[in-house]
Amino acid sequence: MADTLTDRILGELSQIAVPGLEGDLVSLGLVSKITEDNGKVIFSITVPDAFRGNFDPLRDMAQERVESLDGVDSALIVLTAEVDAPAPAEQPPQLQTSKPVGRDMRPMAAAVPGVGTIVAVASGKGGVGKSTTAANLALALSALGLRVGLLDADIYGPSMPRLMGIDGRPDIVDEKIMPMHGHGIKVMSMGFLMEEDNPVIWRGPMIVSALMQMVNEVNWGTLDVLVLDMPPGTGDAQLTMAQQVPLSGAVIVSTPQDLALIDARKGLKMFENVDVPILGIIENMSTFICPHCGESSDIFGHGGARDEAIKLGVPFLGAVPLHMDIREHSDNGTPTVVADPDSPHTKIYKSIALNIATQLRGDKDDEDE
Repeated sequence: MADTLTDRILGELSQIAVPGLEGDLVSLGLVSKITEDNGKVIFSITVPDAFRGNFDPLRDMAQERVESLDGVDSALIVLTAEVDAPAPAEQPPQLQTSKPVGRDMRPMAAAVPGVGTIVAVASGKGGVGKSTTAANLALALSALGLRVGLLDADIYGPSMPRLMGIDGRPDIVDEKIMPMHGHGIKVMSMGFLMEEDNPVIWRGPMIVSALMQMVNEVNWGTLDVLVLDMPPGTGDAQLTMAQQVPLSGAVIVSTPQDLALIDARKGLKMFENVDVPILGIIENMSTFICPHCGESSDIFGHGGARDEAIKLGVPFLGAVPLHMDIREHSDNGTPTVVADPDSPHTKIYKSIALNIATQLRGDKDDEDE
């Protein structure tokens, strides 16, 4: 029986020994499930915890070997990393440091070819509706006539494939990843490169490396705005993205409750510390609107984000309610701005988008003077 393409790929990868370890990429179990689609091959290689050094040459070697095979037009190989096992309870706690596993991804921020401005949508914590907000803002900016891209940088929970209703794998042309398209905008997400149910278990340096790949190795074409859906929180990945990506500004998403606002304040401070302009704060889930009687209930409080914006001296962009329609449209892959363009919720998103676009236009005019 003839070998399949996967068998031939594994055969090539089994000839790549891992320095310092007894074995090759395959025998050490470092190669993920291989996806094949019309000459495109996608898989990941796990950097073992015992490895010391730079793993990029091994990835490059793997890509060269795989792309030399008949039947393979292009290969996208992503490096991932094992998670550090917790220390046994009887041992005293030790400081943990992440070893470098790829190229040093800390150059000065440089412009992304073809991209006019990049706006980060961020939150100090998860669960505040940041990704839903990012998707609807991107579509609202597109509705204003702008050329828009949407980059899902939430590596641990990439939700844009579901939110935007996009299936399939991206093409690779001239060693560049081609973004997917949905509802008139360009979209890229790690979710397109992995199975939806598989968890991402990555160490900090690998997250940064993958994120910078998606920023710099995607052929975005010509965009007026690239909306960057940031990972939640204020850790190393978020700080490094804020430092390395040439952000024109950041939008902070928070619910009205005090606990969320504490974390939102941290996120805002992080951007300020690296001189990224704050375009404003959005209060999401501002009030719950009952789908049966239409009455409002402030289950998370109300107005906290507005008060915080005034206190911190940054723009308050608007309040988005917690409504069943927003949730249902998101689950169906047709965000509210697309599914119901004349709804009150869409008008809120469009108003916020117009505010952001006006600020970006003003900044650009200042630069041109």
